[in-house]
Amino acid sequence: MLAALERDPLTAPLDRRQLALVTYALKLTQSPHLITESDINSLRQAGLSDAAIHDAAAVAAYFNFVNRMASGLGVRLEAE
Repeated sequence: MLAALERDPLTAPLDRRQLALVTYALKLTQSPHLITESDINSLRQAGLSDAAIHDAAAVAAYFNFVNRMASGLGVRLEAE
């Protein structure tokens, strides 16, 4: 499943809840200014509580922040 997520997260074999989270995280990462109440409602309809939605937003925002800081400082990943 990891390979499918890396190729195209929106077509990976995810359940409804997972797909809602991935869709939200991608939108929050790529175009946060376009997030609307409809996006939040999609998460609720997929079974997420408001606390879980908050946590998803916090985790996505944190990873975006850390990655942008690393990129902005020229940090490069070590070769595996």
